[in-house]
Amino acid sequence: MARKPAAAKKPAKKPAATKTGKYEYILAAKRKGALEITFNRPDKLNALNEPMAGEIMDAMASVENDRKILCVILQGDERAFCAGADLSGFSDKPAERYDNYRARYNTRKNRLLFHYVQAFTKPVISAVEGYCLGGGFELAMFGDIIIAGEAAQFGLPEGRHSLIPGAGGTQNLPRIIGAALAKELIWTARRIGAEEALGLRIVNHVTPKGKALAKAREIVEQMMKIGPLSIMMSKQSIDRGLDMSLAQGFQQEADLSYLLTWSEDRKEGLTAFAERRPAKFKGQ
Repeated sequence: MARKPAAAKKPAKKPAATKTGKYEYILAAKRKGALEITFNRPDKLNALNEPMAGEIMDAMASVENDRKILCVILQGDERAFCAGADLSGFSDKPAERYDNYRARYNTRKNRLLFHYVQAFTKPVISAVEGYCLGGGFELAMFGDIIIAGEAAQFGLPEGRHSLIPGAGGTQNLPRIIGAALAKELIWTARRIGAEEALGLRIVNHVTPKGKALAKAREIVEQMMKIGPLSIMMSKQSIDRGLDMSLAQGFQQEADLSYLLTWSEDRKEGLTAFAERRPAKFKGQ
């Protein structure tokens, strides 16, 4: 007697995204010269809270002296890079207001993160898909390069709550696009798309939807041919020079350039050029 065919197995349900590894609110992985940090609060549009900010800084600190890691890539998911700050756990009781004022300087991680990213010695690239609003937009501007998927949206909506951008937005955005345009965007809370952001030089590249990370990785591969000490020193020279007079900028550029003449990597770069081969830099 022929056996009855076994009932077809129902496909297993795809598990929901889970928080794995060392961190709860981010995912961190090393890949081809970069530490890729993925914000992992999809139910909150990757809004930034205290624990998440602390995890980002911890992950970045773990690679600052790792010579195999050239830069950091920050990303969210297809819905949102980061929709801003999550203040749901923050209380501001009258008796604690001066304590909270103090805490902003050296204690509250979601404030310290922005300055940590600014002072990081390695490049920080933001691969933006979806919403990049408020504190998320401000965080991206504290980095070095922004890549946007074509569906990305940028904006500073704080004025709708009778606030101002308080994590660098009123300072960084005017330096990128000029005071008049920055005022318009802040005073209207208007969101702009990826192509308009490209036209305003807020972003470096616009990619098809879902391809911002791939473009960021492509840039990292190109950077891997450059001496890491050269990248570190030029980053410092550019960032510091923006707040210096031109004469001061020239002087610090000359000093940083001279420091590099002592490095083993400079000798290797010149030797490789003479021998017509790729340089093998050590970061020393």
